Amino acid sequence: MHGYLVGLAVAAVTGGAGLGVAAIAASWVPPLVRRRVVRPRLWGWGALSGSLGMSLVMLLGPFHGPDADMTPYAMTGMALFLVGQALQMLGQYPGRVAKSRRTDCN
Repeated sequence: MHGYLVGLAVAAVTGGAGLGVAAIAASWVPPLVRRRVVRPRLWGWGALSGSLGMSLVMLLGPFHGPDADMTPYAMTGMALFLVGQALQMLGQYPGRVAKSRRTDCN
């Protein structure tokens, strides 16, 4: 079962990194987020760094084993993942506030 989980995690991280490279190189983003992404290259750098950070977390953290010497590297990977998520959020539209449609009767 562990091999299947590792394979699934590697496939997910590789897919995220591939989306990041596609967004950086060709300004292409997946259709699910295409409407919200204003700056595809920034979004791509976020996806790429998030995938790199998550791979560090997984491969040096829980999948590596109970090795306390690797903890700083795994936590660095978590910080890199969070920075990647922040970059992806900066590459998207901000939340839109609905304007009030109040009519004044003067």
